[in-house]
Amino acid sequence: MAEARPRSHPGAVQSPLKQRVHDFWDAESCGESYARVDNAYELSAQEQARYQLEPYIAGFARFDDGRGRDVLEVGVGMGADHLMWARSGPRRLVGVDLTERAIELSRARFEDHGARSELQVADAESLPFPGGSFDLVYSWGVMHHSPDTEACFKEACRVLRPGGEARIMVYHTRSLVGLMLWLRYGLATGRPFRPMSQIYAERLESPGTKAYTPAQAREMLRRAGFERSRVSVQLSHGDLLSGNVGARQQGGLLSLAKVLWPRWLLRRVARPFGLYLLIEAWK
Repeated sequence: MAEARPRSHPGAVQSPLKQRVHDFWDAESCGESYARVDNAYELSAQEQARYQLEPYIAGFARFDDGRGRDVLEVGVGMGADHLMWARSGPRRLVGVDLTERAIELSRARFEDHGARSELQVADAESLPFPGGSFDLVYSWGVMHHSPDTEACFKEACRVLRPGGEARIMVYHTRSLVGLMLWLRYGLATGRPFRPMSQIYAERLESPGTKAYTPAQAREMLRRAGFERSRVSVQLSHGDLLSGNVGARQQGGLLSLAKVLWPRWLLRRVARPFGLYLLIEAWK
């Protein structure tokens, strides 16, 4: 594949926090490190690594459900999941992202595969589509980065048709990742009562990142207008310290933990403490 490094463009005028979120992800999209292989830049390598590390994505997304339907993905990132939706044969496929980098990377991927989608820069808190435009809204690991996550839920519900479904992943507060961050930035700093919300906002990925309990997620979905929902917890590769996790936490302790981490045991007993909340909600 030809090099797909996107140009960086100034973002639209936004709130200071949203601008910081934009700038963080416009500097490097999530998972982009997996595309750098032997001094080359291969989007296919990122796709392969993504589904090796997170095989549960396919079971949750159920990409084949896009066939013949109008599908919106909120936060396309590097476009791997978006290409899976395109392969399902949707009637209409639309993808949005806050950053120009993500849209250009996704366009490059789609050009490589001869696939089609309506890709555009847009804000998940204020989607540029009429109400009732889509049958299915999908978003993996995006809305917890937006300053107003509940507004994202409301927008997802608004653009769905009656009977439509949203499939959304956001972060779970009571996770192994959260425990590790608390040990490092709470207990080890002499602040054991430091709020987890503050630790997530300051130490996990982009500024202001949030996490929720299942009850909090269900309540936000109710207020957003969804008729019913199902929320489950998924152990992530971050909880298992697999792959290139911990980009903001590099150091000797992390390297040692990656070697000693009892992944086989955690897979058996720690599923209720996974980082991912998998949300299915119906309008």
